[in-house]
Amino acid sequence: MAAAAVAADQKVVTMTSLREGCACAAPPAASAPPVPKMAAAQRVVAELREACATPAARLAEVAAAMAGEMEAGLAVEGGSSEMKMIVSYVDSLPTGGEEGSFYALDLGGTNFRVLRVRLAGGGVAERVAREVPIPSGLMSGGGATSERLFGFIASALAEFVGEEEEEGGLDGGERELGFTFSFPVHQTSIASGTLIRWTKAFAVDDAIGEDVVAALQAAMSERGLDMRVSALINDTVGTLAAGSYYDEDVVAAVILGTGTNAAYVEDATAIAKLHPSQLPASNTMVINTEWGSFASPCLPLTEFDEALDQESLNPGEQTYEKLISGMYLGEIVRRVLLKVSSRCPSLLGGAGELATPFVLRTPDVSAMHHDETPELSIVGEKLERTLGIRGTSPEARRMVVEVCDIVATRAARLAAAGIVGILKKIGRVDGGEGRRRRSVVAVDGGLFEHYGKFRRCMESAVREMLGEEAAAERVVVKLASDGSGLGAALVAAAHSQRA
Repeated sequence: MAAAAVAADQKVVTMTSLREGCACAAPPAASAPPVPKMAAAQRVVAELREACATPAARLAEVAAAMAGEMEAGLAVEGGSSEMKMIVSYVDSLPTGGEEGSFYALDLGGTNFRVLRVRLAGGGVAERVAREVPIPSGLMSGGGATSERLFGFIASALAEFVGEEEEEGGLDGGERELGFTFSFPVHQTSIASGTLIRWTKAFAVDDAIGEDVVAALQAAMSERGLDMRVSALINDTVGTLAAGSYYDEDVVAAVILGTGTNAAYVEDATAIAKLHPSQLPASNTMVINTEWGSFASPCLPLTEFDEALDQESLNPGEQTYEKLISGMYLGEIVRRVLLKVSSRCPSLLGGAGELATPFVLRTPDVSAMHHDETPELSIVGEKLERTLGIRGTSPEARRMVVEVCDIVATRAARLAAAGIVGILKKIGRVDGGEGRRRRSVVAVDGGLFEHYGKFRRCMESAVREMLGEEAAAERVVVKLASDGSGLGAALVAAAHSQRA
């Protein structure tokens, strides 16, 4: 118990030192005499706005720190960088000229998807998909084994392939599959990777340390399915592939959804941790940054972030993700509103369900943030239905919207700084050799796609950092959907071994 207490204290110190170590951090607020309850609630929001501030100078420092961490992560495996900078072994991206039918398997949750994509040398001529639920007994428990799990997946895939080829009049032939596997793996080639650990609802112990491609390949062979896994990727690399298929100037991809990550195209000679024998003929390599783990003293952390981190399943980790991803924005807002309610109980009609962690989701925050009704009735409805807080005044609702705005704005602007950091690393800004070339960043994920104010704020911050004219001419941030499905098939096509 004592050791655990010490570890917890160390995490607190680490998070606090990040906040205090930044030259542009706001000084601690001076103590003040007691104030009326409403004024106390307003002070909570004012202090939040100050602590979450992301002026241009801070964003520039975050972008520079991001680029520096990327450099460190490429230098040596398991070094000092918080960002893993994983080599994906994807050394060529689709060009748009690929032809033929390719399959994809997307495994990342309690359902998996199988897809067939027909490419017609210039576009996707046909895309067919099926979603299959995984029985809980195959994901965890005494009956959950690698052989049973991959056997079930292979059977469903074989059934899908048989039906597609029969209905479409296809002759079978050599089949190639892109496999999106959204769990931590140690990847050793384009089509091999050993499972490090399961996340989410999975606990298939005998699969840990196993090559997941080999396990799937064996299960398909046992069922008579003649199919080769051409590529093992994650959803971020798939988003990069999907984006590049439609636009050859795509240089990076970002996921902004429940979680967050980024991938980009790197000059292979800049990857010091690659052995010379591993350098590809293309001289390019897609890097999976794992940028959710990025940490820097200049990230604007608040007391609410530190408390959330301490109580999370991974304290001291995924700092950047906890500031910008959809998993956490609603929770940060909840924590702020709980403190507001404690300072002025009458303002929010009592705490309601505010003490329940993660009861407020980011879609709820988005709905309240976008409320343009005269009396902010959508805010009132969300507070009542989600938190059990009834009879709120227009003043209270405006305060709630303000909190949503502060938290979402910080997230969007920090995400923009991350994008600029990647562009800085590959020489597309600040006098780099590629600064005059068009650079496209493909973005997927519900946070970016559905939270309009977040998206517009992020795009605006990119323009602010790069300069309106330069950003408009050279840098494009655009939506790219279904990287985990379409992207996997496209990577398989780009790495096809067909004659």
